Amino acid sequence: MSTLTIDIRHAEPEDAEAIAGTHRAAWSHAYAGILPYKALRQMLERRNVNWWRRAIRGSTSILVLDVGGTVAGYATLGLNRARSLPQEGEIYELYLRPEFQGVGLGKRLFGEARQLLASLGCKGVVVWCLEDNHPSIDFYRFQGGRDVAEGHETFDGRTLKKLAFVWS
Repeated sequence: MSTLTIDIRHAEPEDAEAIAGTHRAAWSHAYAGILPYKALRQMLERRNVNWWRRAIRGSTSILVLDVGGTVAGYATLGLNRARSLPQEGEIYELYLRPEFQGVGLGKRLFGEARQLLASLGCKGVVVWCLEDNHPSIDFYRFQGGRDVAEGHETFDGRTLKKLAFVWS
């Protein structure tokens, strides 16, 4: 009998290739049909292994969800970028490979990201989510998030609404 380990840890430079693959799989799954094809393709190409290697060495905290040696998901987090919102922490991204979704791993990664922000002294957390990304909207509502603000993001000439979910 073998044991499957599930670990959430800080990303290391050697994780860059696995995170890039997870990013590609998760974004392709989440945003196909929402983002214009060209914009999505450019984002996927830009976030290559070298981009992730630099990001891991940078000031943004990156957590990886490691399931049996596979990077199944990641979260990026830091200080809130929206000055109009009082929450001090922000989860910039939280993504899982499609085959790891729906079994509670996203909830675990989200909880760890919130705990890390709290341990850094951040009071409150904000997450922005595209309004057309219904699975993510449902996820953040299920986690107790309240949508309190709206914004817009433009991708290849197409403007999409995004919502800010907050936790105290």
